[in-house]
Amino acid sequence: MKNSNVVLGILAGAAVGALIGILYAPDKGSNTRKKIYRKGEDVVGDLQEKAHKLSEKASDLAQKASRLVDKVNESVTNVKREAHDVVENAKSKFAGMKQQES
Repeated sequence: MKNSNVVLGILAGAAVGALIGILYAPDKGSNTRKKIYRKGEDVVGDLQEKAHKLSEKASDLAQKASRLVDKVNESVTNVKREAHDVVENAKSKFAGMKQQES
């Protein structure tokens, strides 16, 4: 989370710096407005790209988590099956010992 805040801070600082530089540059008002608009488009484009990359990473993590959950469920199923087999084996042995005593 801190990395994303740093990136957003850097982008915001760059945008403010560019805006100040444009406002103090001697140029016609219409040219200044065009420059500000283009810089705004650049910032929006950068943010969209970062959001897309973040979305892809989140999707990858979700897929990895899903695979991990599947593996855990498979392991739990195997342990239950093995425990059941041990209990049944013990019951059989116990029943056999009881019959020998009789």
